[in-house]
Amino acid sequence: MNKEIENREDVFKLVDTFYTKVRRYELPGPIFNKHIRDWPLHLERLIDFWETYLFYVGKFKGDPLLKHRLVDASENYSINEMYFEVWLNHWFRTIDSMFDGEKANRAKSRTRNMGTFFYISLFQAKPNP
Repeated sequence: MNKEIENREDVFKLVDTFYTKVRRYELPGPIFNKHIRDWPLHLERLIDFWETYLFYVGKFKGDPLLKHRLVDASENYSINEMYFEVWLNHWFRTIDSMFDGEKANRAKSRTRNMGTFFYISLFQAKPNP
């Protein structure tokens, strides 16, 4: 039995483990590696994001949807549902390998909802053929 996500240190372990692994995968690793120049800074933002969504602390400030739209545009609007499916699968596996409980379930549920919303938003932002 894994432990519950209890604090920022646990969020750091989850986020750091996930991005360390996902950056090595064929999909979506190259996109992350191409567009994120300062990984320590990006990880801090991601930890703030997840700490905000798991503990309702209000630390995260930013517009991740806008950032993802800019990345998709720079990739010639090539980010498709496969990217989100792979990303979500890796995220769930990472959570399940490390944590159990209500916050782990919340992290999976929010990611599923966020992935769906981001995918639809990116699709709507693509230029018409």
